[in-house]
Amino acid sequence: MTLLEPGMLVRHPTRPEWGLGQVQSVVGSRVTVNFEHAGKLLINVAQIALDVVDEA
Repeated sequence: MTLLEPGMLVRHPTRPEWGLGQVQSVVGSRVTVNFEHAGKLLINVAQIALDVVDEA
């Protein structure tokens, strides 16, 4: 599992329609992500592994 940090860009593996997301905060396995098309959502990364987007 990749260690997520605020500012990282991610995508939800089963919700591509949410678009690109930026990690806002990380508290244990709870990650708040601000998605382009879904807004701020709380994701439990113990259940859903977010895909990290390479910023290159």
